Amino acid sequence: MTTVLENQKERKSGLDIPFVREMAEITQNMWKFGWDERNGGNVSYILDEAEVAKYIDIDHVIRTIKPAFPVNELAGKYFIVTGSGKYFKNVIADPEANLGVLRVSQDGEQLELLWGLKYDAVPTSELPSHFMSHIERLKVDPNHRVVIHNHATHVIAMTFIHSLDENQFTKTLWEMCTECIVVFPDGIGVIPWMVPGSSEIGRETAKKMKDHHAVLWPHHGIFGTGSSIDEAFGLIETIEKAAQIYMLIAQHDIKQRITDQELADLAKAFNVTPKEGILNV
Repeated sequence: MTTVLENQKERKSGLDIPFVREMAEITQNMWKFGWDERNGGNVSYILDEAEVAKYIDIDHVIRTIKPAFPVNELAGKYFIVTGSGKYFKNVIADPEANLGVLRVSQDGEQLELLWGLKYDAVPTSELPSHFMSHIERLKVDPNHRVVIHNHATHVIAMTFIHSLDENQFTKTLWEMCTECIVVFPDGIGVIPWMVPGSSEIGRETAKKMKDHHAVLWPHHGIFGTGSSIDEAFGLIETIEKAAQIYMLIAQHDIKQRITDQELADLAKAFNVTPKEGILNV
C-alpha cells in the first residue's frame, strides 16, 4: 500500500514541480531572446532539501555521476541543473529529459541523481565552472543560489569592439542606462578568451566571482549569479540591455552622457557602493 506522500510524488512530475517549472520557463525565455541557440547555455540552482523532499523521493538515488573534481564545499547540497547537449527550446516540452535534480554526496566525490536526466543524460559540461562559482559566491553571500550562463547577443558583440579592461567595460555599461550602476555596482568581471568546459576557465571565472556577480567570457557569453532565478536573470538582462544600447550608438557622435558625478549620485541615492577605481569624483 502506498502512502499519500508516495502518491503525491508519483503525480508531481515535470512542470508540476515548482522549481522544475521555474527552470523550464527561464530556459524558454532565454531561448526566445536568442541567447541560447542550439545547446548553448546552462543553468544551475541550489535547492532546499525540504522543498525537494516535497516532490521527489530523496532516499532513492537513480544513479551516480562522477564530478570533474571533488566538491567537498558543496557536500550534501541539492541542485537542479540543465543537461549536457540539451536544447533550451525543448526543456518546457520534456523537463525530465533536459534537466536533472542532483545531490552532492557527503564526501563530495559523487553526484547522486534523484530526478530527470533520462536516457543516461549527464549534467552540463560547464558544471565544473558552475560549482567553482557557487563555492566562491557562497563565501561572500550565504543567500547565493543561482548561476546562469548564456550567449547574450549584444554583450558578445560588444567584446569585439570595446576594450576588455573590466573597469572600462563596466563604466561604459553604467553609462548606457540609468539603472545599471544600481543593479551591478560591483561591476562586471572579464577573463581572457579560453576554451569552454575546461577547469582553467572555471578557475578564472571563480576568481572573478569573489568580487563580482557577473563575469564576461569574451566572444562567448556571460555568467550571472544571484539569490534567485529572477535576480540572476535580471542581472544578465540589464547588462545585455546596456550592451544593446552601446551597440546602437557606438558609431555615432555622442552629444551627452551620464557623468561620473551623476553615477555617484545614483549610487548614493540607492545606497549601493560602486566598484572602486572606476568613477572620477
